[in-house]
Amino acid sequence: MNPFAFLIDILFQLYTTALMLRLILQWVRADFYNPVSQFIVKITNPVVMPLRKIIPGLWGIDMATLLLVIVFTAAKLSLVYTLTGYAITPLLVTVSTLLETVDLLLNVFLYAIIIQAILSWVNPDPYNPIVGLLNSLSWPVLKHFRKLVPPISGFDISPIFAIIAIMFVKQSIHYIIKMFL
Repeated sequence: MNPFAFLIDILFQLYTTALMLRLILQWVRADFYNPVSQFIVKITNPVVMPLRKIIPGLWGIDMATLLLVIVFTAAKLSLVYTLTGYAITPLLVTVSTLLETVDLLLNVFLYAIIIQAILSWVNPDPYNPIVGLLNSLSWPVLKHFRKLVPPISGFDISPIFAIIAIMFVKQSIHYIIKMFL
């Protein structure tokens, strides 16, 4: 891979992830006094706040931030495709952007659940800001699996089923997209 394409990919991906985290944290109503949440808000405010004056929220979703996630992903893909020599078509960029946006959303939930599961083995401090944030991020997914899979002998195995379900959805999306491209 072209080193400049790699650099652009990484930088855009980091900022797009911060935007996605902001979007999800607002959606799950996470504690915005959390230092990690404050960091995410501060690094994303310069691009979100001007756009938020024009684009209102809808159904509890910050549409300005969602639009920025999509625009940054499309810009990243266009630049990377150009630098690596791919022929860019509007259909390719649109489909790739939607796929990457959904993939990023699923990855945030997936990694939050995995990290939370690993941390549960070492009994972390419940007042740690990262632990609270991980709980907020993983709760919308895990609450459904905890209803279906009760703890067995004191062990909560619902994260395993949540991870499998997220991976299945990711694989299904990739499979469907490959069928049409």
